[in-house]
Amino acid sequence: MEIKGKIHEVSPTTQVTESLKKRELIVEYVENPQYPEYLKFEAIQDRCALLDNVKVGDDVEVFFNLRGRPWTDKTGKKSYFNSLVLWKINVLAGTPASAPAPQYAPPADISSAPEDDDLPF
Repeated sequence: MEIKGKIHEVSPTTQVTESLKKRELIVEYVENPQYPEYLKFEAIQDRCALLDNVKVGDDVEVFFNLRGRPWTDKTGKKSYFNSLVLWKINVLAGTPASAPAPQYAPPADISSAPEDDDLPF
């Protein structure tokens, strides 16, 4: 599955157990501009590094798997949990206003060019 949205928050990597590390990404998903949604994705193990090069405000496309699992508490009540597990992220091209202006060389002064120029054009 995939969605497009804007990065709202990126958490640091957390060592959950000795063998498990994870990182969370919050994406603002605007299907209806009046009611934006904030979706939490989990990057697990080596996928944590995928979030090193993204920052708040980036427009991204997030590829993820939907995971679900049951959990039974001490009283025997069963609950269900869902997770959005990130496996790939692409930063989308920014708007021209957010992109840095290209650097050009200053124009050459051609007023002092020699008159006997024999170029064919």
